[in-house]
Amino acid sequence: MAAADASAERAALAILTIDLAAIAANYRLLAAKAAPAECAGVVKADAYGLGVAKVAPALWQAGCRTFFVATLAEGTVVRGLLPDAIIYVLAGLHGGDPADFLTAGLRPVLVSRGEVDRWLAATGDNASARVGLHLDTGMARLGMPPNEIDALIADGSTLKRLRPSLIMSHFACADTPEHPLNREQPQRFRDALARLALQGDMKRSMAASSGIFLGPDHAFDLVRPGAALYGIAPLANQPNPLRQVVRLQAKILQVRRVDAGSTVGYGATHRFARQARLATIGVGYADGFMRALSNRGGVYVGDRRAPIVGRVSMDLLTIDISDIPEEQAQVGSWVDLIGPHNPVDAVAAEAGTIGYEILTSLGRRYHRRYLDAGAAPA
Repeated sequence: MAAADASAERAALAILTIDLAAIAANYRLLAAKAAPAECAGVVKADAYGLGVAKVAPALWQAGCRTFFVATLAEGTVVRGLLPDAIIYVLAGLHGGDPADFLTAGLRPVLVSRGEVDRWLAATGDNASARVGLHLDTGMARLGMPPNEIDALIADGSTLKRLRPSLIMSHFACADTPEHPLNREQPQRFRDALARLALQGDMKRSMAASSGIFLGPDHAFDLVRPGAALYGIAPLANQPNPLRQVVRLQAKILQVRRVDAGSTVGYGATHRFARQARLATIGVGYADGFMRALSNRGGVYVGDRRAPIVGRVSMDLLTIDISDIPEEQAQVGSWVDLIGPHNPVDAVAAEAGTIGYEILTSLGRRYHRRYLDAGAAPA
């Protein structure tokens, strides 16, 4: 570790450790699960908040060659990191100039007939102008709805000029394997593909993270994991086969004792039934540690849980360490807000949300420490 990094780490109130080796291992597990389909990597939203500048090269080294982002700006960043990657932009043209996509070597995933017409008007017969096409099969979000798909099929000349390199759709309920849409959507997708009757070098894709675990019939030619790369459980109420990627640790800033009947924090929302020992930690909702965890979440001091008491405020939260040995919980001691005993999905459940939101909310005030393939896991 460089001297400047070591100094910054010593001064930090909180450290977010991101295990790049775990991301690479998760990619390899997902690729093996999806084989013979290609396994891409979704690195939108700054690689789910974990830093695309570090994550995208780690995925490339692990064998990933196709990447998905949300916006033109995100795609431009990834192109600068990975000159030889195939990069799709999921939000389509979203008002951007088709020439900007061509200049950056990006492939927009067109989401409407209007975008198809705009793309062809701008690119003509340019053979290097590769695109994806998103068909809506039941998500009712982005993607061409059935009436636009029918119109596109009826206009065969437009399809021949478009030459998509990817046809994709998206599962609505893949994390709930028994949901009937997991049977209906692939069939709708296959029906549309048969009617499109496209030829040439084209990949078909439906499955993102959870869809990979629905079985080989759902993989088609390419899968697009995002959250699973970063350790989020792919299926509800089932064991998580993926390695955990993040650990969030924070220092205890102050320790105090309070009497029975005392309250803590804004709104005095927690009253102590007994004398208690409290610790204050320098992390709050400005750091992405959610206010919804007030009076319901917890942290770990070693392998012992300490409940959050009172409201999580902007920069601080308070925990009850009455049942923690004093020598383990002192000023300067480190606690795990996310860690081996409280992984991202568990923290999300306590906050009433999902792991995706926890990861993408993690703030910029943390000192970030990256572990590469040669480092010990967090």
